Amino acid sequence: MKKSDNPDFDSLLPAARMDRRGFVVTALGAGFALAAQPVMAQTAIKTDSTGLTAGEIKIGELPAYRAQPEGGKNLPTILVVSEIFGVHEYIADVCRRLAKLGYLAIAPELFFRHGDPKKMTNVQEILSAIVAKVADREVLADLDACAAWAAKNGGDAARLGITGFCWGGRITWLYAAHNPNVKAGVAWYGRIDGEVNEKTPKWPLDIAGEIKGAVLGLYGGKDQGIPLDDVEAMQEALKKAGGRSQIHVYPEAGHAFHADYRPTYRKDAAEDGWQRLIAWFRQHGL
Repeated sequence: MKKSDNPDFDSLLPAARMDRRGFVVTALGAGFALAAQPVMAQTAIKTDSTGLTAGEIKIGELPAYRAQPEGGKNLPTILVVSEIFGVHEYIADVCRRLAKLGYLAIAPELFFRHGDPKKMTNVQEILSAIVAKVADREVLADLDACAAWAAKNGGDAARLGITGFCWGGRITWLYAAHNPNVKAGVAWYGRIDGEVNEKTPKWPLDIAGEIKGAVLGLYGGKDQGIPLDDVEAMQEALKKAGGRSQIHVYPEAGHAFHADYRPTYRKDAAEDGWQRLIAWFRQHGL
């Protein structure tokens, strides 16, 4: 694999070897072995569940992590889409952060049919054994199921949003084109263009004109896996489409700059991006 072929792989290179000593998860929403990486232990954000209903749920056969204000009703709902590593503590914490802001946040384990990335020993194994087998149509249907569950369990069906990271960033763009009920999305460094096949028939660049809501893309100017040419092409496509979506680039940030549990984390860009996410959702009625 060439370095530029997969940003999800590239994003882990600064963390050195990725194995069970550096990446350990015990269950859905559980934590990494942070002691193996002092940098991760120092930067990982911990959000408690005080005042929240938070934990694992099942939507049919689909496992998911849910966090929402205790007793909340008619809550704006945010679907949270993980990186290739599935729903671990970082993603669960993002859900709790959103719940503290008043949202019902759901992070589905979208790889569950094909394997558990938390049990894999290296990134290339995750990509070839699981991610390559996941069809976009399955992912979009699972997200539809999450939105439907939320609407019956304290969520407001009229206020639906989505955010995703890396692999989930690409899905964020696609889902905003797929579901007309999405008011807004925030896509964190999701790939914009790539190989077309049966499982991934379209990329964000292909559907720029089909986005119903408003998506904010957050990208790193030094991302080794997502060329700035792609980002600029997406910006032009969005402008041509005349929609409300837009992209913001952090010139000095690389890939996975929001991932506070690994060395790719860039505090300034991550915190600014989070504030932009909050403002974006509120601006679009969430």
